Amino acid sequence: MKSTLKEEGDGVQDINGQHRATEKQLVTPRTSSVASGYSLLRDPRHNKGLAFTEKERDAHHLRGLLPPAVATQQLQEKRLMQNIRQYQLPLQKFIAMIELQERNERLFYKLLIENVTELLPIVYTPTVGEACQKYGSIFRRPQGLYISLKEKGKIVEVLKNWPQKSIQVIVVTDGERILGLGDLGCQGMGISVGKLSLYAALGGVRPSACLPIAIDVGTNNEKLLNDEFYIGLKQRRATGKEYYELVHEFMMAVKQNYGEKVLIQFEDFANHNAFELLAKYRTSHLVFNDDIQGTASVVLAGVVSALKLIGGTLADHTFLFLGAGEAGTGIAELIAYEVSKQTNVPIEETRKKIWLVDSKGLIVRSRKDSLPHFKKPWAHEHQPVKDLLSAVKAIKPTVLIGSSGVGRTFTKEVIEAMSSINQKPLIMALSNPTSQSECTAEEAYTWSKGRAIFASGSPFDPFKYKGKTFVPGQANNAYIFPGFGLGILISGAVRVHDDMLLAAAEALAAQVSKENYDKGMIYPPFSSIRKISAHIAANVAAKAYELGLATRRPRPADLVKYAESSMYSPVY
Repeated sequence: MKSTLKEEGDGVQDINGQHRATEKQLVTPRTSSVASGYSLLRDPRHNKGLAFTEKERDAHHLRGLLPPAVATQQLQEKRLMQNIRQYQLPLQKFIAMIELQERNERLFYKLLIENVTELLPIVYTPTVGEACQKYGSIFRRPQGLYISLKEKGKIVEVLKNWPQKSIQVIVVTDGERILGLGDLGCQGMGISVGKLSLYAALGGVRPSACLPIAIDVGTNNEKLLNDEFYIGLKQRRATGKEYYELVHEFMMAVKQNYGEKVLIQFEDFANHNAFELLAKYRTSHLVFNDDIQGTASVVLAGVVSALKLIGGTLADHTFLFLGAGEAGTGIAELIAYEVSKQTNVPIEETRKKIWLVDSKGLIVRSRKDSLPHFKKPWAHEHQPVKDLLSAVKAIKPTVLIGSSGVGRTFTKEVIEAMSSINQKPLIMALSNPTSQSECTAEEAYTWSKGRAIFASGSPFDPFKYKGKTFVPGQANNAYIFPGFGLGILISGAVRVHDDMLLAAAEALAAQVSKENYDKGMIYPPFSSIRKISAHIAANVAAKAYELGLATRRPRPADLVKYAESSMYSPVY
């Protein structure tokens, strides 16, 4: 029997500029041997389990390899959700989802898309954090590429070991700062895998076009170095020249192997490397740092959206951040940039209404000489202030944003102080996972007597206070990066510009309905995330065309429809 196996026709195509929605096509194994049906059942991209029809079972040598029953994809989904819900621990559910992804890729994505509100906290934050901590213990089979110091000098060859050649998005981490959990070494791979699952499920990028990568330069985590199940290099982290040479070789190899238009997303690099790598490669590569830029975009969207509830323009508000790392300074800079564009005031001036508190207190001018470069723009003229509560009382902010990675730092006194200054204080506790959140939704609503507008990084359940139910917003990067990436791909953008981040934030804020606002929400529900991603993609693509960074010609007349038609669909 002649083989007719084809590459998937669904999702964004980068070869010949083809963009097609899912096409129904028979998938037959590469080989015509009798063993081919057996192989097909073990190929996660093409396996359909009991959903293979009678005709397909004959065509693909599957007779006898499956029980007689034929089940629809919907029935498979129902059975799996029933099984997943029986697990008590989130980590058990995470393992069940990973096993499904390794067994039946389309069913995994169908399940995730159809049950996104329930399953997002399982495959992504907060559960993915625990999974990364225990990655060596729960390790089943490798997902993605591991590039360690052992591969120095031969990274191009290592990339060629990956079976897919048409890669469009790479998520890469060196595992030094995983969520708020610190250095997890090469076990940070769980983050790269998780993010790319969301690129496919929420943004519609073909799974086969996604490549998760962990760069392993060692770890300074004593627990992992002494863990017999740790899967990475058991040595201290390489730094300086050795580190930057490996990363540079990787960046050059990616461009050599996959071309100019592969999007490289830096994920969970420590501050001292994240800013430097982004600055170094943003002019020569298509790069995006989700911790700096994605977080900034999603938080800006929440703030813009919240203006409908708290009043005023962006320029009217005063911002106070707890945390001055990648997330804090990235958000602050994007807010200052947006205010500058809206008011035509230089960014050096708009920064003055944004204040940051780090572990040593309020960042003020008298500390400037001792600050790292990324904190210097935020050193304003003010007396030294040692703690957050004193800073709230001195600065009198209208918006309080936590990106410290330290749990329970928005104390009762802090929330009460914010509530005494503002009728409707905007409180954003962004640190992940849930254990690191600066405060809970319940605390924010209770201590503010139901007046706070609240959003967090990790999910919190709705909370009832004095007869009113509040639905906390989740300032989750998953709102932004999948649609942002899709916008890059459908426009063929060759660089990421800050105006594209503003475009993504504006598109997200525009998706919040009156019904959402009535519940105190400043983000739309995740249940409509594919629609949201299409609008973000369209806005980002439009900005890329406007800036002259797009290469796909001609520009589609309706970018929203074009984005929707380009999205991967996991239906059999």
